[in-house]
Amino acid sequence: MLRRLHPEQPDNFEFTAANQAWADGQISKYPEGRQASAVIPLLWRAQEQFGWLTRPAIEHIADMLGMAYIRVLEVATFYFMFQLQPVGSVAHIQICGTTSCMICGAEDLVAVCQDKINAKAHALSADGKFSWEEVECLGACTNAPMAQIGKDYYEDLTAAKLAELLDQMAAGDVPVPGPQNGRYAAEPLSGLTSLTDYESGKTQYNVSAQLAVDIGDSIKRIDGTEVPLLTPWIGKDGKVAGREAASPTPAAPARPVSAVNQAKAKAKAAPAAKADDAAEKKPRTMKAARKAGADDLKKLKGVGPKLEQTLNELGFYHFDQISKWSEAEVNWVEARLKAKGRIARDGWLEAAAALAKGD
Repeated sequence: MLRRLHPEQPDNFEFTAANQAWADGQISKYPEGRQASAVIPLLWRAQEQFGWLTRPAIEHIADMLGMAYIRVLEVATFYFMFQLQPVGSVAHIQICGTTSCMICGAEDLVAVCQDKINAKAHALSADGKFSWEEVECLGACTNAPMAQIGKDYYEDLTAAKLAELLDQMAAGDVPVPGPQNGRYAAEPLSGLTSLTDYESGKTQYNVSAQLAVDIGDSIKRIDGTEVPLLTPWIGKDGKVAGREAASPTPAAPARPVSAVNQAKAKAKAAPAAKADDAAEKKPRTMKAARKAGADDLKKLKGVGPKLEQTLNELGFYHFDQISKWSEAEVNWVEARLKAKGRIARDGWLEAAAALAKGD
């Protein structure tokens, strides 16, 4: 299946404060030079925050990890757990369509999704609450047919039961995941014939379903406040991965810092700015491009077709205009782009000056 980025993209992406702290904790698990190892958890958290994985999110994470955009895009397009288009605000339904589930009625589950959500996969329902797709084996063959809804498995499904689950979720309820036909886990329907001592001391639901119930985030998008921040990876010797100093419980663990975050740290460490420094001043603008035509502003880092159009609408068509912006003029532009700090972070002034000279 060919996986492409959605044609309509938001202008930018930033982690929430809680998610940024969580992301920093993830990155700190890895030694210097190995930050790229955190790419999958960071992509997943970006998807959790926004609902689906956008191009600005992919590029933002690439900047955080010091990776080329194409490398992060390769990861995002390879793994089907990453949704590259808008999904339902309540839940995205993934129907397993591989052999065991297909034999046991997966096609009936697909029909329910087509009827209650949308005739086409990866398309939103009329109310925007749901979307669906058919996926390859999810590894719950004993409990076929099944679907992954949000973070959990709903197993032993029938068409009627899936329709009922969708109605419950649409009403704001979160049904208990796991087997939906009375089974505890994956034992025979007639009951256990061996390992019968397993009955003693078991929880109300099987371990997976019980954990989902206890955490309570099956179909909820997490923002970072629900999950404890993870400390850096600490070896059995008590040493933090990639660092010489041993500290089993570091109070403020350092992490490899990308160029982007170095710039942010430098800005935070700078002396307090005077009130005048934060003032805005409108730069000189143009009503139209010069006769030779507008410059290709997409050559600036992070500028795509939509952002280029916005810059043109503000009156900026040429690199030499951008290269001359003062700090107050940068503040004016960023206020209208709603992207504080982006121009310095992406080095627009320096790049524009070089491009204006033809370098």
